[in-house]
Amino acid sequence: MDLKGVLIGLITFGIIGIFHPIVIKSEYYFGVKIWPVFALVGIVCVALGLYIEDIFWSAIVSVVGFSSFWSILELFEQRERVRKGWFPKNPKKK
Repeated sequence: MDLKGVLIGLITFGIIGIFHPIVIKSEYYFGVKIWPVFALVGIVCVALGLYIEDIFWSAIVSVVGFSSFWSILELFEQRERVRKGWFPKNPKKK
């Protein structure tokens, strides 16, 4: 029995769960101007995923990369959620 696929799925689930609060905190403290950091992380991770020979680690690093890309969209959506009052606005942020 090979559990690598199930483990990749479980780790993917965890990565997505970790990125959710990262997006919320990033928007709270930095606003959407932090999106290039997510883009850079995504590009680096996807590029690394192309060069890692082990399929397990290549998949994990690539999932981090594409989760980072998805987080760019979520940053802008988070800004709208804050505007609607669904999440608190940082009073110190301009």
